[in-house]
Amino acid sequence: MKRILWIALFQIFALMAFTYEVNARERRSFYSGVRCQAMGGACIAVTNDETALIVNPAALGKLRDFYGTIIDPEIELGYNAPGFYSEEAFSNPFSLEDVAPALDKKRSSYYHAKAQVFPSFVGRNFGVGLYGNYLLDAEMSGDGTTIDTYYRNDVAFILGFNFRFWDGRIKLGFNTKLINRIEVDNQTLSATGPLDYDSIASEGVGLSTDVGLILAAPWKFLPTVTAVVRDVGGTSFDQANGIRLDTVNRPNLIKQDIDVAAALFPIHSNNIRSAWTVEYRGLLTSGDEEDKAKLIHGGFELNFGDAFFFRGGYNQRYWTAGFEYSTEHFQWQLASYGEEVGTQDEPKEDRRYTMKFAYRF
Repeated sequence: MKRILWIALFQIFALMAFTYEVNARERRSFYSGVRCQAMGGACIAVTNDETALIVNPAALGKLRDFYGTIIDPEIELGYNAPGFYSEEAFSNPFSLEDVAPALDKKRSSYYHAKAQVFPSFVGRNFGVGLYGNYLLDAEMSGDGTTIDTYYRNDVAFILGFNFRFWDGRIKLGFNTKLINRIEVDNQTLSATGPLDYDSIASEGVGLSTDVGLILAAPWKFLPTVTAVVRDVGGTSFDQANGIRLDTVNRPNLIKQDIDVAAALFPIHSNNIRSAWTVEYRGLLTSGDEEDKAKLIHGGFELNFGDAFFFRGGYNQRYWTAGFEYSTEHFQWQLASYGEEVGTQDEPKEDRRYTMKFAYRF
């Protein structure tokens, strides 16, 4: 077991260091939560709550009890969002039509807004949940003729299972996601043409599967390595159409990819422990990304009595930080992180602020 773990660790760091080659846009995952972003975007090796169902289904094997999350709204805004609103007020932060006048007032400024919910029921080795989100990223060109636009609205049903071997030292999990997606992905959308989603968006239904593997050694600090194969075989959105939009266009194909990570879990005292992790995302698609810094993540978490959590990390060359206060039924989370929206030669940080409230039983 020790030999297997050390080989896996070596392979992860070798891949992080030597994966060489071109994509100048932001990299977007299906799901990213407050805890993950506070820890530099590194989460597949440390997740141990309901988000394991999406983030790494093998981590369902870490859960001790069954619990449900009923209410968990999560809101995220980019640093520029309040400035856009003060320039030109809008009623719907996820409507390109509503936001467009503000984009025109602040040309060449990056706009970001996201909201998501994930009511779910999870227990050791099993989970089921519903996921919904709105996401809008947009930037009007300096001459005001085009808008670089990415919009996503997902509604997904997710089912996950995990199998434990060798007293849980090896965990193998998988999930199945049935996703209805509405998407706009256009770097040169005409600023003077139609901007309503009925006219410019694609829509479709896709069936997606992720597979996760966790190897944990029964030593001090519980050294752990993990890998998640995402969208096994690729995910296309041609299973059904016309559910929410009447269009012949389909959302982009999602390529199969692999994320890898390693983590340590020191116990400092009876009421204080921590988690430290590094993660490399996109092993299979790294050749499409010129800026390898966008693939590297790392973070830590300090846990005081399972009530107060302080987090920090490194995300795509930018700092991240976060705080959580948790009780038996309630959870409040805050985070700030920097996202790389530029290129390797011309880096550009979009500082973001996100918060979440959850009620669980």
